[in-house]
Amino acid sequence: MSRFYVTSIGVCFIPSMDGSKMSNKNIKIIFLHGNGNSTQNDNWFPYLKLELEKLGYNVIARQFPDADLARACYWLPFLKNELGADEHSILVGHSSGAIAAMRFAQENKLLGSILVGSYHTDLGMEKEKLSGYFEKPWNWDAIKNNQQWVVQFASVDDPWIPIDEPRFVREKLKSEYYEHDKEGHFGGDYYKSEFPELLDVIKKKLSL
Repeated sequence: MSRFYVTSIGVCFIPSMDGSKMSNKNIKIIFLHGNGNSTQNDNWFPYLKLELEKLGYNVIARQFPDADLARACYWLPFLKNELGADEHSILVGHSSGAIAAMRFAQENKLLGSILVGSYHTDLGMEKEKLSGYFEKPWNWDAIKNNQQWVVQFASVDDPWIPIDEPRFVREKLKSEYYEHDKEGHFGGDYYKSEFPELLDVIKKKLSL
């Protein structure tokens, strides 16, 4: 059955999508791809899914609705109501997916989040302006306090995101921060098939 969801950002129509929900008692690792019609099968997501499933973890890698614009009024309810993101969940967000992870944590409890290629303004880009994520101020304290930890990956040579953007997020969230020189956008501007550093962070956070 299709549904309407009312959020603080607006009203969105979300079609019904098949897929089982994980038990809230289990750790769930949820992938959030970026905008521009990105998918959960891009770049290092399949690698990370395979490696985490080898360790016995529940990985939720689903295609998000409205994949071109990645609008908040579609993505945030989808995370909560379709994917069951909760206090037992780790969100792994890339680009726009990282922004969605931050906005979700502003109003919802999580176990933790990993933000790859994150930012905090619309970057002067039309798609970012239309996304709805930047229409109100960030509540950094809520984002930080609603989860046990936040990890960031950023790169100085990202072609779309000035390094001042993730550094600002780091300052506000007091995140565990990994800054690189030659990783670009961690995929999207090139094909990045593996991400062992991110896998190691998850294993460390889960004491593996």
